[in-house]
This record gives sequence, C-alpha cells and structure tokens, in this order.
Amino acid sequence: MKLSVIIPTYNEQDNIFTVTELIDKALQHVNYEIIFVDDSSDNTPDVLSQVAKVNAHVRYEHRIDERGLGTAVVRGFELAQGDVLAIMDADLQHPPEMLNTMLEEIQKGIDVVVPSRFIPGGSDGGLSLLRKIISAGARYMARLALHSVRQSTDPTSGFFMIRREVIAGVILRPIGWKILIEILARGNYKSIIEIPYAFRSRSAGESKMSVQEQWNYIKHISLLVYDSPIDRRFILFALVGLSGVMVNMAVYIVAVRFGLTVTLAGFISALIALLSNFILNDRITWSDSKNSGWLFRASKYLITSLIGIGIDVGILTFLDHNVHIHYVMANLIGIFVATAWNYLLSNYWTWHTAKRKVLITSSEQVSKRV
Repeated sequence: MKLSVIIPTYNEQDNIFTVTELIDKALQHVNYEIIFVDDSSDNTPDVLSQVAKVNAHVRYEHRIDERGLGTAVVRGFELAQGDVLAIMDADLQHPPEMLNTMLEEIQKGIDVVVPSRFIPGGSDGGLSLLRKIISAGARYMARLALHSVRQSTDPTSGFFMIRREVIAGVILRPIGWKILIEILARGNYKSIIEIPYAFRSRSAGESKMSVQEQWNYIKHISLLVYDSPIDRRFILFALVGLSGVMVNMAVYIVAVRFGLTVTLAGFISALIALLSNFILNDRITWSDSKNSGWLFRASKYLITSLIGIGIDVGILTFLDHNVHIHYVMANLIGIFVATAWNYLLSNYWTWHTAKRKVLITSSEQVSKRV
C-alpha cells in the first residue's frame, strides 16, 4: 500500500524543507511519496527544485496559469501514484506525525480519516479569535446546507486521508480552499473516522485567508447544494412548505375572524394547505422519485399529513388553551413541528428515496482508541 502525501503550496518557501523533513521522519517505515502542487509567485519553486534533487520521495509541479487550493489538490490526485491519498498544508499547522495514525485507520478498512479539532483531545488553538469565528461560521454553514457533511465535526479541515477508491470516477469541481467538503459531498465512501489533533500556529509565511476566498466558499457550498438531490430537495420542500404556510395562515386567520373555533380553523386551513403542498411536491420536489402510482403517493402523503395536522392542531390547541400563547404564534409553532415530521415521512416513505449509509465513529470511541 503506497501513500501519496499531497501538499498544495502558495508562497511557502520558508516551510518546504521543514515540512519535508518532518514527513520523512514520520513515515520512515512507509512506502510513500510527497507531491507538491505549487502556485507560488515567490522563490518556492526554486526551493522545491532543490528538495526534489536530494529527496527521492519528493515530486512537484509548478502551475503558472492556474491557482487555487482545491484545484491544486485535484491536480495532486492526478499526479499521485499511491493507493492512499493524504492532503495537508505546508505551513506546519497540520502535524506530520499524525500521518501514521491516519494510515493505521485506513489499513483497518476506513475510507476517510479526518483529524478533528473539535472532538475530545483536539484543539484549534492555532487560530486567532477572528479566525475561530470565521471557521465556526464556515463549518456550521456546511453542516446546515449539506446532508453529507452533517455528522462531521470538522468538515472544513484541510488535513485528511482517503482511499483512492473514494474519488475513483468522481468529477471534482472545487471552488476555493475547502476540498474536503467537495469529497464528502461527491465521493464514494461508506466509513469515516475522526481522530483528535491539535491545530498549530503558523511558524512562517502568511495566511491565505481573504474576502475573495470566503466568497468562493459560499459559491462552493451553493454549487454542492445545487448538485445534491437530497439537499436541493430539502430546499424545495422548504419553499413549498413556505407557500403552504402562507395558504394555511391566510385561511386560518379568515376562519377565526368568521367565528370558527381555533381548533376547527386550524384543521380546515391545514387540510387546504395539504392539498396545495402535495401537488407542488409531487411535481417539483420529488419529480425524480415517483416509484409508485399517483393515487398511492397521494394516499401515503395524506396519511403522513393527517398525522402532521394532528400534531399541528394538538400543539396549537395546547399552547392556546394551556400556555396562553397568541393564537397566531401557537399555529406557527405547530406548523414548524409538523413540517419536520412531514419531510421525514415524505422523503423516506411517500416518495421512498434511498439514504446512503455512512459509518462515522463517535468522538468518544475515537478518543479512547487514540
């Protein structure tokens, strides 16, 4: 089993010798290669040339007409000869001594190994307060938007290891600097493990964080959501649900003002919104998942939604009569809970979409093993 360590570089001339020496020391008993993909405008290419002449493990490519960490990693995948691919930065914030521990997990059959700063034993102490805030925002944005990264504690990490099969036949289209999110969203894998590590302070050079990179990250997440049926489906469902909320609330308020009880008005408005939502969801949200006849789907949706109506009406009645919340707020809370129920049952029963099973070892299990 050969390991390819891929390191994208941009103006890291002061770190090349050190990171190479540390990797050599860490991987003394491993069949490995180090591939630098360089976009630098300083003397980094000259330093890489010197290192490659004296170290048989090192290869490099200097790109002139292209730039970007994500595309550099993809180019590294193309150049790599290994069965296992590791990605890390050259700035020494990713400890090379972790590579052996990561490789051990791969050898046990794990597909993706991600050192995490956010499980017991991990630390992000190498970041300033501002960078921690930005990093947290990026992580939670990804986990909220993309189902495939939701269970990972550190999906924006630039330090990870994968089997080559994870990207075999996969078209990677990264924008900017967060290549792991691209792989988690598009890759072929069944198991992930997270191991704790301490993120270090940069020893030399300057951070590549910029407003442009943050904008690229937002575009990247948006593209992945657009390309992911399950994530796009949830957004469409939410939009259909929003239209249903408008229908529901309009009918509900009119009915209450015409003298109907809160309970009866809630039932009628929810029933009308149900019909509107089914038609829109069947034609738009799950247009690619019609595994049964229209009447059968409508029947299952009706059963699911009637239970949802019961949840909605039960909650708003309880809140209105017992907690004395304003009747409009009570209905909104009931709608929110019922919507979550309706989406889960609609996705996995009414339109019966398959869910990819991915094993992610818990942080407690990982910290005990490490």
